[in-house]
Amino acid sequence: MNIVITGASSGIGREVAVKLALDPQNRIYAVARNGNLLRSLSEAGGSKNIVAVPFDITSGRSSIRELKKRLSMEAGSIEILINNAGHLVNKPFEEHSEDDVADIVSVNFTSAAALTAGLLPLMGKGAHVVNIGSMGGYQGSLKFAGLSYYSAAKGALAILTECLAAEYADRGISFNCLCPGAVQTEMFKTAFPGFTAPVSAAEMAGFIADFAVNGNRFFNGKILPVALSIP
Repeated sequence: MNIVITGASSGIGREVAVKLALDPQNRIYAVARNGNLLRSLSEAGGSKNIVAVPFDITSGRSSIRELKKRLSMEAGSIEILINNAGHLVNKPFEEHSEDDVADIVSVNFTSAAALTAGLLPLMGKGAHVVNIGSMGGYQGSLKFAGLSYYSAAKGALAILTECLAAEYADRGISFNCLCPGAVQTEMFKTAFPGFTAPVSAAEMAGFIADFAVNGNRFFNGKILPVALSIP
């Protein structure tokens, strides 16, 4: 399978790429801004089927069209897209600058939506789009001060998932949103300084990798909490 993962240079995304690369039939297109970290990904995992794609998902639709062109030439089709990239700013609601808000909303929502729209022409029946949300964006979950814009953006991504599942049902493309709880990553440390999460990035990645491959057999248009604790 041809699999695209954003935010693949570190944390959960990096671990998901490593997990999926264990199957030699998979070709992983690992997308992130940091080219050096991406190049070290395949070396660290010893995986020849991980392709480093240095790319800023916030760079606009024209850049996404270029990425689509590359993937069309190299892969031909995409079976799985994992929108994992995330950006978090932890500060009081009133203190978020315009740049803070723009970056949070772009990475967590609008750029994920734009990338999905740009790559949909490469997807056929049976394709699976997995959006990585957050328990912060899960309706009815416990909320925390300082994470208002981040949580709201992840909530928007969750609702988009439901909308696209309905819109593309006739094409046989599935959309689901996983909402991790506390996972020990750098982003978690930013959100909850001093806390230790009960789940490692590698453990969460194992679940996400399996769900990306098999979850659309049982789920479509679902927003699924994946949490042992919050935080």
